Amino acid sequence: MSSATSFYDFKPLDTTVRGPVFPHLSGRTSRHSFRRVNNTRAMLRVAKIRFTSGSTLFANSLLLIERGQEVPLSDYRGKVVLVVNTASKCGFTGQYAGLEKVYKSITEKTPDDFVVLGFPCNQFGAQEPGTDDEIQSFCQVNYGVSFPIMQKIDVNGDKAAPLYEWLKSEKAGLLGLKRIKWNFEKFLVGRDGKVVNRWASTTTPESIEKDILAEINKKA
Repeated sequence: MSSATSFYDFKPLDTTVRGPVFPHLSGRTSRHSFRRVNNTRAMLRVAKIRFTSGSTLFANSLLLIERGQEVPLSDYRGKVVLVVNTASKCGFTGQYAGLEKVYKSITEKTPDDFVVLGFPCNQFGAQEPGTDDEIQSFCQVNYGVSFPIMQKIDVNGDKAAPLYEWLKSEKAGLLGLKRIKWNFEKFLVGRDGKVVNRWASTTTPESIEKDILAEINKKA
């Protein structure tokens, strides 16, 4: 897969794929029929998509899934974005509290400049076994999470979400490792859609707030 120039830059190579995750590829089906999405079908369709470079990721109509509803990446255009793969039964699960703290702290001052996107993943020790609804409830009841929690995905392997394939290709981890090593790795994406940093699971959300603010304060 060739490297995209920014977080917004994906162009689908296989335009024969049809389905709820990419309804923009089909003019035959009403948008309303895609409001509720079966997790297994969605994951299979995501796995079949491959992307190449374009102008920006947000300019493309790639869709994320949140609570069974479509969320175009263009919704986050111009924001600084922190992308985190999450799990409910992990030693790092307590970082939900830190993520929410940082999210609230920043958005209370500048509500239009920053978003956290959580992507539940069950690939590390099977520590995210719940359904999407169960995960949403867990996050809200235990940590008061108010930032978007997306549909459960894979972040490594043949079925890895295209977004994560691109993130890993743009910013390697420790020792140049591209694979996600564990839950709660973090990618920071600037307003221009480019990946500017990546942190390991052991890095707390509070410790990177200054980096997030520095990115927010850069001139657009």
